[in-house]
Amino acid sequence: MAARGKVLEPKSLVDIQATLAAARNLRTNLRKLAKELPLLWGIADQIIELPSLEDEISRSISATGELLDSASTRLANLRGQLKETHQQLLDRLESIIKSPRGRRCVQEAFIVEREGRYVIPLKAEFRKELKGIVHDVSNTGATVFLEPWSTVELGNDLRQLTIEEKLEVERILKALSASVGANETEIAQNVSLIAELDLELAKARYAEKANATEPIIGPNGGSNEDKVESKAGVLRLVNARHPLLAGKAVPLSVEIGGDYSILVVTGPNTGGKTVALKTIGLLTLMAQAGMPIPASEESCIPIFDGVFADIGDEQSIEQTISTFSWHMGNIVRILQSSTEKGLVLLDELGTSTDPNEGAALARAILLDFLSRGTMVVATTHYSELKVFAHTTPGLRNASLDFDPVTLAPTYHLTMGIPGGSNALAIASQLGLSPEIIDSAGEMMAKGTQDIEMLLADLVSEKQRVENLRNGLEKEKEAAEGLRNHWENEVQRLQQQERDMLREGRDKLAEETAQLQGEVRRVTSELKKAKSQENIERAEKALAAMREQLKSMGSKLKARRSDVTGEQAEPSKIGVGDKVWLTDVSMWGTVLSVREEDGQIDVQVGHTRLRMNLDDAEKLKPPAGKRLPEPPKVKRKLSTRIASLELNLRGKRADEVAPELDRYLNDASLASLSQVRIIHGFGTGTVRQIVRDMLVSHPLVKSFRPGERGEGGDGVTVVKL
Repeated sequence: MAARGKVLEPKSLVDIQATLAAARNLRTNLRKLAKELPLLWGIADQIIELPSLEDEISRSISATGELLDSASTRLANLRGQLKETHQQLLDRLESIIKSPRGRRCVQEAFIVEREGRYVIPLKAEFRKELKGIVHDVSNTGATVFLEPWSTVELGNDLRQLTIEEKLEVERILKALSASVGANETEIAQNVSLIAELDLELAKARYAEKANATEPIIGPNGGSNEDKVESKAGVLRLVNARHPLLAGKAVPLSVEIGGDYSILVVTGPNTGGKTVALKTIGLLTLMAQAGMPIPASEESCIPIFDGVFADIGDEQSIEQTISTFSWHMGNIVRILQSSTEKGLVLLDELGTSTDPNEGAALARAILLDFLSRGTMVVATTHYSELKVFAHTTPGLRNASLDFDPVTLAPTYHLTMGIPGGSNALAIASQLGLSPEIIDSAGEMMAKGTQDIEMLLADLVSEKQRVENLRNGLEKEKEAAEGLRNHWENEVQRLQQQERDMLREGRDKLAEETAQLQGEVRRVTSELKKAKSQENIERAEKALAAMREQLKSMGSKLKARRSDVTGEQAEPSKIGVGDKVWLTDVSMWGTVLSVREEDGQIDVQVGHTRLRMNLDDAEKLKPPAGKRLPEPPKVKRKLSTRIASLELNLRGKRADEVAPELDRYLNDASLASLSQVRIIHGFGTGTVRQIVRDMLVSHPLVKSFRPGERGEGGDGVTVVKL
């Protein structure tokens, strides 16, 4: 609309400014993550920033759509004059009302507005007491609303200034709209790119909510390529769930490909065959649309050139289409359109006609797909197709399980075993009388009954094996838990031993320091002693203390060797040796040795120290170990320059607190004393979150709502 010359409403301009700001912030943030997220940055890099237009709109219009005084110098001057003239007019009318004559004549002591003019309510009988223009009369006729002659000129000035302000507002909105229209292409492109990034974010959010993963996309997913019959590759879904059933879905594991390209799924009615078919189709299409799928990450999906489905039933009396005709029409279309790299899903293949003809037709259709190498998943109740899938290379059976005890479907898919329809059991559960059920059982062929019993036995045996496997898995998990527990316990005891050794070492070091102090004290007394007896006594005490100090030093070295695994090396200290500085308990590297005065220069981290040679010990590590490196502390300095304001408009509630905290930290590090938080009006949620957080934030000295020229209550001004 702006590109066609229409003047946009202030609210629309604010929306455009917010969109430009969002696009700029998005591009800035993704630029910082370009190396980690190169594909997303490839999209965001195309966003065109329009900072001048964004600043122009934000400088001119508040978050609530009001034109600000800063929009233009003329607008600011006009509003200043308006305010001054308005106040003068009110003061003059107030003085008239409060005068002795006014108090006698006015109906009520207040000023009202009629048709854009400021008037005073006058008693009708005193109409001629005051000269002026009557703009209105009350319904009863007892009050006239009169504009005194003394204020008419001020009223005219006020009216003229109001009109000029309106014209200036229209001029500013027209100029801003023209700027928007001039950038129509760039803004439209930005919106399109933001939508594309939003789609990627939606996929990620869906993946997080549905616990979805990215499947392996490839022709065979690591299977033996020589065995692949399907030209498309291998389709493998592990613990796949129907995307629309949420937490109700029973996980499905299925594999098609390798040495077979057609899967025939059988099982009871209401057993989940159609849901399994739809799960395979939907997850395949989701993966090809770039969406994570609700399945385990080892799932593999090839690239298909088409996914074809014949699912459901659509009869049409008007077009004289029966159920069989509708299904056959779909299959004819699929046979004509599908290729060797397609995926075909057929529900209840060959039904709705004579069973013998339907089964024969189904076998012929599957053989045609097999000759092409097209991947097919078909559901059926025909026993002939179960046998056909078992005896024909390239086909494989699968079944939806049926609990033989409760006679209820489990919705669990088992590969390699055909399933029974269990029609009589399901009919009985649905309320069909036992007499009819028994009669139907007697009519069934003996061979059919035997097959059904065999399938039921297979299901029971499979369930028993499954229970045994689950029991073994639980025992394995319990053993693993015990092993982890004892490993943790051993580590705890080892750590406790190390702590005790360190405590002993520290205690020995403290006692050593005390003895060294005692030695220095005795030495001092020895120098001051006058008598031979005192000298001899002091020398004996000094010798005893030195012997004790030597013994404690040996213990300290032994303890340190136990704790750290280091061993003192008696050889001479030289340049480049690693040494332990006993006074400061730190590692160092010898830079130089001054044997004449018994001192060495040592590099400790980034610091160079000069120490006595006696205060350093040359150590060597035990066999096969290295001496530990001195600790290093690194700090990554922020390169961001804090802005004087933070714009939180358009942010979700959960995004406000962390972004505000980061901004306050950056502002504090940048030594800013005052900042502005722009949260807008809206529902007031963002404003409440901001102010609740500012109350207890340690970097905040005080805060207040913005004043009129600062954005009003849509802004909070913070002193740090």
